[in-house]
Amino acid sequence: MSKSCVVLFSGGLDSTTTLYLAKKKGLRVYALTLDYGQLHRREIESARTIARRLGIPHHVLKISLPWKGSALLDKSKQLPKNRSVREMNAEIPVTYVPARNTIFLSFALSWAEVINASSVWIGANAVDYSGYPDCRPDYISAVEKVFRLGTKNGRQGKTISIEVPLIRKTKADIVKLALSLGVPLDETWSCYRGGKKPCGTCDSCLLREKGFEEAGVSYAKTRT
Repeated sequence: MSKSCVVLFSGGLDSTTTLYLAKKKGLRVYALTLDYGQLHRREIESARTIARRLGIPHHVLKISLPWKGSALLDKSKQLPKNRSVREMNAEIPVTYVPARNTIFLSFALSWAEVINASSVWIGANAVDYSGYPDCRPDYISAVEKVFRLGTKNGRQGKTISIEVPLIRKTKADIVKLALSLGVPLDETWSCYRGGKKPCGTCDSCLLREKGFEEAGVSYAKTRT
């Protein structure tokens, strides 16, 4: 019987590529999407569509962060526009959601322990990214230690690992990997704005476009 894993799955390029990679590895995939009040709720629709396509168990878990603290949760905060990657990496941006990945990984760990999964997968990236502190290798290593120390499984020697296959890849690398895995790129959603079409100016849109251009892949048909 194949091992199981929980994949944190937003419906974006990185998390969808991560999910498809876990499936290719022969794992039984359980997808977890967090509805945390994000203004770009369109990504949840993408996650549902892709999960249905794959026929995998999929939880959309609604949680609340009423204190907000991020431009992804608070309309009064302006999203950065038309920034270079260098500018994105110069400081932690207003799109950072305080402790988001810590919260997400905790929910994924809980589900993983219940179903006796061997790993939790997350599409965090520390190369072409917005400088978030909870997408970096040292953070992942620290949380993996918490997984071991803070669970029944971990204390009994059944460690639940955190798999971060994209963490050292460029966006171009990720696009190429996605294509090789058959990821439906036109069904993924990256834009931070809550509209029907991608804005093309937020950090996430610009990083996505950069990846397609550097991979030598036509971007127009996969712009969502």
